[in-house]
Amino acid sequence: MHDFPWATGVATGIGSHPGDDPAETFRIVLADLPDLPHLPELPARGPGADMIGRTAALLVDLAVGLQPSGWRFGDRPGRDTARARGFLAQDLDTLEEQAGDFDGPLKIQVAGPWTLAGAIETRNGQRALADPGAVRDLTTSLAEGVAAHVTDVRRRLPRATILLQLDEPGLPGVLAGTVPTASGFSRLRAVEAPLAEAGLRRVIEAAGVFPIVHCCAPRTPYGLLRAAGAKAISVDASLIRDEDAIGEAVEAGTGFLMGVVPGTDARLPTPERSVAPVRELWHRLGFTPQALAGTVVVTPACGLGGATPVYARAALRHCREAARILQESAED
Repeated sequence: MHDFPWATGVATGIGSHPGDDPAETFRIVLADLPDLPHLPELPARGPGADMIGRTAALLVDLAVGLQPSGWRFGDRPGRDTARARGFLAQDLDTLEEQAGDFDGPLKIQVAGPWTLAGAIETRNGQRALADPGAVRDLTTSLAEGVAAHVTDVRRRLPRATILLQLDEPGLPGVLAGTVPTASGFSRLRAVEAPLAEAGLRRVIEAAGVFPIVHCCAPRTPYGLLRAAGAKAISVDASLIRDEDAIGEAVEAGTGFLMGVVPGTDARLPTPERSVAPVRELWHRLGFTPQALAGTVVVTPACGLGGATPVYARAALRHCREAARILQESAED
């Protein structure tokens, strides 16, 4: 058993949640995920509350604005940046009001450098990912901004243990060279694994808290994420293909956030059936139920921003019940 910042048999969310009321949403998260709550993101509020705009608001000495094609670097911060920063400030104020005395683990999320570089355009309308200099500047700025963000959250919740999740859904495409150009007529050159690893490591080390990387893709680069410093990896359990890589990571002390519930409205099975594939995987890998309950945090497969409010709350409760089943299995 390895030492993780979470208790045995817990659940958490990935990030996004439906609705536009931070206070009500965080009350739901605290009630349904009391052992490992997360700071929810509410993209329904509009541009600036989305994953890319929210993270872009953290960048230091790099201004972004919203164009018809998406987020783009500009000369100076404008109303789009101000709106994104305003949403984040509102969320952090709500977090402090409702959980200022919280003394357990709490997870916050930002987009990782490679997903961000694939989403933000340079001034000439090309993806930042196509320009090595732009990627370096972006990574440096993100590392500084994330460090300041973590410091702010720690100041607001001095008794909490902060976990940072870097969202990197775009990383497999970056490594494979399948990210389209801004025109969509060709693909950007693949980024070499050592360079991708170094960029991730820079942000992880700057943050200085327990790092998680979320990658809901079949080609999740487990070894690269571990080498970059990730102490836990968040995946969609239905997309796991490389079971040996999972086993190697667990043996090396890596935790897993296992997504077992769809991120959009679906008919939910029993919690036992939802978590059964993870239990079967652990059995095939030769790990004990005790190791499973202590290593794995149960989550939805991805963010719940596209779900209905009723389903989103049912999904969080479902994950908590599934995590309880893992804990009971470990105690048998």
